[in-house]
Amino acid sequence: MDQQQQTNKYSADQIQVLEGLEAVRRRPGMYIGSTSARGLHHLVYEVVDNSIDEALAGYCDKIAVTVHRDNSVTVEDNGRGIPVDIHPKVGKPAVEVVLTMLHAGGKFGGGGYKVSGGLHGVGVSVVNALSEILSVEIKRNGHIYRQEFARGIPTTELKIIGKSKSTGTKVTFKPDAEIFEELVFSLETLTQRIRELAYLNKGVKITLKDERKDPPVEQVFQFEGGIKDFVKHLNKTKQVLHPKPIYISGEREQVIVEAALQYNDGYTETMLSYANNIHTVDGGTHEIGLKTALTRVVNDYGRNHNILKNNDANLTGEDIREGATIVISVKVPEPQFEGQTKTKLGNSEVRGIVESIFAEKFSTFLDENPSVAKKIIEKAVTAARVREAARKARELTRRKSALETMSLPGKLADCSEKDPSISELYLVEGDSAGGSAKQGRDRRFQAILPLRGKIINVEKARMDKILANEEIRAMITALGTGIGEDFDLNKARYHKIIIMTDADVDGAHIRTLLMTFFYRHMRPLIEAGYLYVAQPPLFRVRKGNLDSYVYSEKELEELLKRIGHDKVNIQRYKGLGEMNPEQLWETTMDPDTRTMLQVTLQDAIEADATFSMLMGDRVEPRRDFIQENARYVRNLDI
Repeated sequence: MDQQQQTNKYSADQIQVLEGLEAVRRRPGMYIGSTSARGLHHLVYEVVDNSIDEALAGYCDKIAVTVHRDNSVTVEDNGRGIPVDIHPKVGKPAVEVVLTMLHAGGKFGGGGYKVSGGLHGVGVSVVNALSEILSVEIKRNGHIYRQEFARGIPTTELKIIGKSKSTGTKVTFKPDAEIFEELVFSLETLTQRIRELAYLNKGVKITLKDERKDPPVEQVFQFEGGIKDFVKHLNKTKQVLHPKPIYISGEREQVIVEAALQYNDGYTETMLSYANNIHTVDGGTHEIGLKTALTRVVNDYGRNHNILKNNDANLTGEDIREGATIVISVKVPEPQFEGQTKTKLGNSEVRGIVESIFAEKFSTFLDENPSVAKKIIEKAVTAARVREAARKARELTRRKSALETMSLPGKLADCSEKDPSISELYLVEGDSAGGSAKQGRDRRFQAILPLRGKIINVEKARMDKILANEEIRAMITALGTGIGEDFDLNKARYHKIIIMTDADVDGAHIRTLLMTFFYRHMRPLIEAGYLYVAQPPLFRVRKGNLDSYVYSEKELEELLKRIGHDKVNIQRYKGLGEMNPEQLWETTMDPDTRTMLQVTLQDAIEADATFSMLMGDRVEPRRDFIQENARYVRNLDI
């Protein structure tokens, strides 16, 4: 099919109108999640997703994203261009319909797209409604067309401004200051999503340019290996068991399936799943299909090759996925997303399609690569033995009924409040600071659990070793949620879990160890927003009648500029134990005056890589990180 025929195939009568734009500016959170930084970045994703949909349809292989100095953004692609002919039902150019009417687009069965990443079809019309200005330029039919809008309302007619031999769409928009709390785009946040899209759409070249830097910074993302390269990226800080990721692909009933997996010598499973480029963080039928097939094929291979004996129990899916890094991506013509956040794939037919394609091709791979197959099964057999040991250890940590108060750890100073939504647990470094915290706290709703020394590094230990650690057992018992397969967020005894450590190198290490534990084994606590890091002051500054606590070097500099450097007494706190109970309450524990950082999982991929790099066995990535970041260190206590 030549380009003209392809362009003609996508025309105005394929744009179906469902409703108007009235409510978007009144309730923007309903359409983009929030008006914070998250919602701001969502605007860019909506426009980029339209270009990706053109790539999925086979008409686009270049996308350019530019952040301008005034925080406006341009997204340009070399797709077919949004149709410009008059829409038969509305009597306006199709591009104006797409940009001014909610749920208007080529993704509702009109034949414009076979597969689309748009969840609700609200995309670019919502971006238009929430932008101070938006302009669109379309190369199509040998011409360049342009139209401009302000807060969703056309300010010009669609007009021809030039000629073009190519096709494509260019959208430039500036988010509306009346709507958004935050107007500055984060290059790091955009980079993560754009890199992810480049992995998921192999061969598509996506450039990201930031003109706010001097000189401007430009990054190019293009991965010919697609999700194979994604898996390599995820495993870059880990020791892998086989050098090349296993890649499986196939298509059945118009559902395209891609999966890549590679084992490392670690003990945690990393599985990322996508449907039509949307990260399905809550899984769904595609994940179930892959897991079922993986478990069945590995057990069958083990029995057929006498690696598993007749009297051996079958390996569980958890055993087989230990140390596996897996990415599965499916492209589905009519995706059904479930859950409050629409991040779970619900199409029942996808499970069977993924299961059959993966089982058939993975089985062939194992037959053709017996050395890799043997490593995978031996690792799973070892995991099964350890799982049994861990099950016995876990019994010790199971929380008994609320009446059996003796089950709580002896060193826990619990609060009297029984409502977990207003109860707080402070995990405090050291017994001396724990003593001050116990005396300074509000006993009604604040519980204190002192931790002695450094907990075990869970990145390097299996579950049986982790559960044998006294400090970890005390935490699990105090929290009440259980761990692993027993974990139940509804049983959490506190909805604020606050890590409180010294502001020195040892304190930072303990904080990282604790966060690694929660990330690896109690991640739902982080996802629910229950985990915090206390921010104790670094300095106490006294001059005359002034007595002030200061929480950062920058804050200290600003205060000294204001009050002068003469006759100033500056006390630097190296540890929590240097503060008496009243000071600890006043600076770090009083809900009216304290500062805390909430731990979030904005990017699980980067968090996983960072934890592996900082806490794993491989020295080289950690050394590189230290060398790159050493210049940012201040007040290193040796």
